[in-house]
Amino acid sequence: MSRRAAPAGLVVLAALASLPLSAQEARRVEPAGIPVRYAEGVAHGFLDLRTADGALLANGDLLQVPGDHGIESRMIFLFPDSSLFEETVSFTQHGVFALQSYHLVQRGPAFADDLDASLSANGHYVVKTKSRRDGKERQYDGRLDLPPDVSNGLVVTLLKNLARHDTETVHLVAFTPEPRLIRLELAPAGEQRVLNGQRAETAVEFDLKPRLGGLVGFFARLLGKMPPDSHVWIVMHDVPAFVRVVGPLYTGPVWRIDLSSPHWPR
Repeated sequence: MSRRAAPAGLVVLAALASLPLSAQEARRVEPAGIPVRYAEGVAHGFLDLRTADGALLANGDLLQVPGDHGIESRMIFLFPDSSLFEETVSFTQHGVFALQSYHLVQRGPAFADDLDASLSANGHYVVKTKSRRDGKERQYDGRLDLPPDVSNGLVVTLLKNLARHDTETVHLVAFTPEPRLIRLELAPAGEQRVLNGQRAETAVEFDLKPRLGGLVGFFARLLGKMPPDSHVWIVMHDVPAFVRVVGPLYTGPVWRIDLSSPHWPR
């Protein structure tokens, strides 16, 4: 498992790229947001974080609670070496999904550097980093001109509200560690049979494709630094349900998030 990649925000659940989209490009493709078909509510899910080959890295929780002013969703992974990944997003769901605030914390030897990044709906950000190599600390703060569909921490929620043949484009802020605005295409890539006990279900696979236009995309391809696609599987029969995510939690190795469940010790 590589641990020397620079950190970034998730997709996912996470971050998917370290190269910027200019504000001018963002305004040209600015959409209104993805409509709410299934409103979010109270939820507590149990998660496993694994390597692409299936080796267990960390256990986690997804905690979601409605409040007076919106929904707060928090995803946490605790590693055996005391590393921590924690992503918190607050959002509203009045007609369309809209981010209110976002907070990302990753620290410990599972990551190249410690990172604490926060982002508000008005574009104000604060990013604090600490190098694991030399202990040097840095801080970045400022304001980005954000389009209304910035979706950090909301991608899986958005996919549950798409039809199986829908393709949409949203934006993410990647922390590299300075924040960069990128486009992300959500595109269906086929269906796959999965088993729930003895019962077969059909999961729709969505590809999450970072779109780097103009000279940024040209040089990324030239230098071999195009960020990889991520993949999310959603069961859409009756009520949509998340099944699996495969992709980088940050700009680093490809990891896998699976559903889990508590079990009684022997």
